[in-house]
Amino acid sequence: MPDGGRGLPERTEAVRRAAARLCAQLGWAAVHEMPLPNGRRADILALRPDGGFACIEVKSGARDFLCDAKWHEYREFSDALYFAVDLDFPRELLPDATGLIVAAPPLAEMLRDAPAHPMPPARRRALLHRFALVAAGRLAILADPAGHAEHRAALLAE
Repeated sequence: MPDGGRGLPERTEAVRRAAARLCAQLGWAAVHEMPLPNGRRADILALRPDGGFACIEVKSGARDFLCDAKWHEYREFSDALYFAVDLDFPRELLPDATGLIVAAPPLAEMLRDAPAHPMPPARRRALLHRFALVAAGRLAILADPAGHAEHRAALLAE
C-alpha cells in the first residue's frame, strides 16, 4: 500500500505534522486548522520571521488534490502558498506557482520555495491579529480545560 498501511486521515495527519516540524526548523510559528476571514480553514498558516505568512495546504493524494478547487482561495491570505505531500504523491499535478514540501514522516523537506505574492499591509495586520487571537485562545484552552466552552465561544466570535 503506497501510504505505508495508513488510511487517508492518518496519512494527512502524518504529512501535516511533518510539515509543522519543518516550520519549526525554519523558525516559522505554525497554527494548524487556521480559520481565515473568507470562511476557509488553512491546514497550516505559519508566521515567518520576516513577518510574512506562509499557507501550507496538505494533500493526502492525487484524488484529494484533484477534487479540491478551493486552494486558490488561500492565496489572498498568505504571502507564499505551499503544498505539503508525501513521497508517493504525483508531484507533476501540483502547480509550479506554489511551493513544495515533501514529507517522509516524521520529517519533511522544502523542495521548492513558493513564489512571493505579498499581501496588502492592512490585510497582513488584520491576519496577524486573528492569528494571535487564535493561537492565544488555543493555549488558554490547554491551560484551562474546564474553561474550554468559554474559550471556544470567544474564538468562534472572532
